[in-house]
Amino acid sequence: MSDIKTITEALTNFRNERDWEQFHNPKDLALAINVEAGELLELFLWKNADEANKEKIKEELADVFAYAFLIADKYGFDVKEILLDKIQKNAEKYPVEKAKGTAKKYKEL
Repeated sequence: MSDIKTITEALTNFRNERDWEQFHNPKDLALAINVEAGELLELFLWKNADEANKEKIKEELADVFAYAFLIADKYGFDVKEILLDKIQKNAEKYPVEKAKGTAKKYKEL
């Protein structure tokens, strides 16, 4: 069993044991990602990145991942596949010879 499948099954088992699937529609899962991403950002507010609490960063990042995995599961998406596809699309939009060392958007390259 893949690591991603193991993680997804652990998440859905946790959710199902608590009868929370009723609350986990795609819209609310997307909103939850935004809330958790905001909590992740808050850890960096008014400080240098190296001053942020790494344990709390791990917790908030795990929350973001958890909701993202649950959305992928709702739609039957293969997480590995969609990430590798996106990397390929970005490689086409940002060819190394044009994008290396610059933060410009692909339309500006």
